[in-house]
Amino acid sequence: MADDLKIGIVGGAGRMGQMNVIQATATEGCVIAGATESPGHAALGEDVGSLAGLGPLGVELGDDPAAMIAGVDVVVDFTVPQATVETARLAAQAGAALVAGTTGLDPEQEAEIEKATRHVAVVRAANMSVGVTVLAALTEQVAGMLGPDYDIEVLEMHHRHKIDAPSGTALALGTAAAAGRKVALDDVKQAVRDGHTGARPSGEIGFATLRGGDVAGEHSVIFATDGERLVLQHKASSRRVFAVGAVRAALWTRDRPAGLYNMRHVLGFEN
Repeated sequence: MADDLKIGIVGGAGRMGQMNVIQATATEGCVIAGATESPGHAALGEDVGSLAGLGPLGVELGDDPAAMIAGVDVVVDFTVPQATVETARLAAQAGAALVAGTTGLDPEQEAEIEKATRHVAVVRAANMSVGVTVLAALTEQVAGMLGPDYDIEVLEMHHRHKIDAPSGTALALGTAAAAGRKVALDDVKQAVRDGHTGARPSGEIGFATLRGGDVAGEHSVIFATDGERLVLQHKASSRRVFAVGAVRAALWTRDRPAGLYNMRHVLGFEN
């Protein structure tokens, strides 16, 4: 339809890229209008629908992100930090909204992403899952309710191919816990324990990382004190949940003013 939201996918041959193609195609009011991969990729020139197992959509996988982004309303990027920074720059130039689920960006790269928010709507989240968004909100609330006698630990597990640790979602949950306690995560974060570490400092927010198999994503926030533990947990059994959130975010950007948003905005938790 002429008024369908035109979505472009960066990393269209990747696991999340294909999942985003499938979800966008299945969602009323959306159409895949373009998709790219890096130059030299083996799948270049193939139909993105066929790559995703849907059958032909009439959209070839290309290697020119500038041309692709110029022809879409919103671009979805779940790739790698350097590529996402370039996507943000091109989206700002083209006036296309951006939904970015890439993790592992350093502060300078995050700052580059934020430059695009002066020109277009950017939904930035380490995890697009609706369930994880609720988990983060609950984590912040519970951390604020429980006193310093409760130690906070964030445990996460992902597939063997994940390249950053702790996961972006784990860090987002740690940030939510720190916000609930009205402290900065960098001041209380402990991501590595090895050897004789001594007793656990009061107020510390710890992280534990597990990698193996094909785990899509599991996160637990543990509040532990003498005599009891409270555990908030989310398990993703399929990457589809991330694509559902990403496409929901893409639709939400329609007619949205320029600015930096997150999934709490998309779900209506924040104005």
